[in-house]
Amino acid sequence: MKKATKKVTAKVINKSKLNDFVIRFANVNGTGSASANFLFTKAIFRMGIPVTPKNIFPSNIQGLPTWYEVRVSEKGYLGRREGIDLMVAVNPQSMLTDVKSVRKGGYFLFDSSKPLHSQYHRADINYIGIPLMQICNEAYTDARQRQLFKNIVYVGALIALLDIEFGVVEGLLAEQFKGKEKLIPMNVKALQLGMDYVKANFKYPLDIRVERRNLVKDWIMMEGNAACGLGAVYGGATFAAWYPITPSTSVVEGFSDFAAEFRVDKVTGKKNVAIVQAEDELAAIGMVIGANWNGARSFTATSGPGLSLMNEFLGLAYFAEIPTVLVDVQRTGPSTGMPTRTQQSDILEGAYASHGDTKHVMLFPSTPKECFDLTADSFDLAEGLQTPIIVMTDLDLGMNDHMTPPLVWDDKREYKRGKVLDAEALEKIEKFGRYLDVDKDGITYRTIPGTHPSKGSFFTRGTSRDEYAVYTEDSGSYQRNMDRLMVKWGTAKKMVPAPQVYQKSNKSENGILFFGTSQYAAEEAMDILKEQGKPVDAIRLKAFPFNKTVEDFINSHKRIFVIEQNRDAQMKSLLMIELQTNPAKLISVLNYNGLPITADNILTQMSNYLSSSKKLKKA
Repeated sequence: MKKATKKVTAKVINKSKLNDFVIRFANVNGTGSASANFLFTKAIFRMGIPVTPKNIFPSNIQGLPTWYEVRVSEKGYLGRREGIDLMVAVNPQSMLTDVKSVRKGGYFLFDSSKPLHSQYHRADINYIGIPLMQICNEAYTDARQRQLFKNIVYVGALIALLDIEFGVVEGLLAEQFKGKEKLIPMNVKALQLGMDYVKANFKYPLDIRVERRNLVKDWIMMEGNAACGLGAVYGGATFAAWYPITPSTSVVEGFSDFAAEFRVDKVTGKKNVAIVQAEDELAAIGMVIGANWNGARSFTATSGPGLSLMNEFLGLAYFAEIPTVLVDVQRTGPSTGMPTRTQQSDILEGAYASHGDTKHVMLFPSTPKECFDLTADSFDLAEGLQTPIIVMTDLDLGMNDHMTPPLVWDDKREYKRGKVLDAEALEKIEKFGRYLDVDKDGITYRTIPGTHPSKGSFFTRGTSRDEYAVYTEDSGSYQRNMDRLMVKWGTAKKMVPAPQVYQKSNKSENGILFFGTSQYAAEEAMDILKEQGKPVDAIRLKAFPFNKTVEDFINSHKRIFVIEQNRDAQMKSLLMIELQTNPAKLISVLNYNGLPITADNILTQMSNYLSSSKKLKKA
């Protein structure tokens, strides 16, 4: 084989980064790179080293730049980190941006089948040129194979450069192509081509490398959307209606796949679930409300634009008090926004969806395990409170693979159906009042259609009614009903998941408050501050409404840094509205560029605020 340019050398010495670096793959969407990049990630994971991948992709089908970023962290930090240590640049379209993103002293791996233009040269980074196209052209005759195996060749090069165990990758290929074993030798050949080129032309491994550890325990890698789908199955859902929208589509797809395995009648062999693709989001949630009203546990999934369309029916479910479960996988808005970028920007819309006075319960999972647990729990909560429950995830959690503790389910667990009257109970009641607050907790008793031949029926409406579900426009009846709903809201505070408090007693006048996927970067920032001798107290929200623990945490600190991924400080606003917190006490730490927030970003914003506060005091 004719050798292309081996490398462009920069006189840079990099300090050794063992099991601690960020690698980014710059590819073209639709070229089959995703499976190769995930193969790389899984190999690191199988070597017992904590790893977290982020798929940064365009909203079109193919042809535009896509990036796959992998953080390797022996310390177990699973959030994004600023700066790239090793860039694998396979896409000429984005190469100028890619070369600029490499950290000083880092590495730039490129396809050297053609000479590298001088505009991509930097004196402060190292270059690794591998003729990927040339290697594949000489090894394969099929055009599609040349494209696909180019990705596997660079994975092979990384095996040598980073000291990845080849046997681990071979094992992963055996798993991937089980039943299609004839494809394994072809992939192994491509890996070997990349390894051989590195060994013949470069000093290896690099100072950036991996070494086997035993740090991942029994954890698994899973997408949050799949975990939500599985949680719905275990939570007892038998009906789902949806309209496809990025990034929530795979929630119902996951539910369908898991239902095909776990929701099959053993006698007839038929699935005992129904899944309907509706004509739009409004129709989808309408079907879900109808199914829940009729006694079936049902749910839907959507993202911001769909949540906007669902507002009218969410108001109906709140006012008529019908259990409803919605998974909202948040993305960048407003309008179409950036459909394939992440954000936490549906907070206020979810909390107060619909016109009039409404308040909706929201749950904030941070990991796939919590996606599973909280989705399953949401059905108990929806029926217990007779109200919509919105599980607030985001694109980062939903569509990226995350390390997570294994999913656990107690087979003895029974579903909590809430205050549902059966025929025997109805026989003992002289007159059934659907909206009578018998227990003074704001939660009334309901019936499921067909329970009794003559008792327990009522007319479900979105208009005002009295305690017996009889239509009325009497001001007193309406106000009593609205007041009771607020009593129920108070009851909900005791039923939703409690927040996670990170310290037994306060150690700092400063506190940080966060939720969802901000957890990863926030916990890393906490560790860095502790190492610097500047510890902060912390609380992670898991649900809205806020209980007394949240209020006490805020009141016991001089200032609270509220970390959230949106422009308008929506969670800060919610805290001010619901807890009457002094706005001056809540300091926003915001990120809204569509990428997951980083610890560096958090620390910079906190430092800037504290520095400016000191200057103001001196002045």
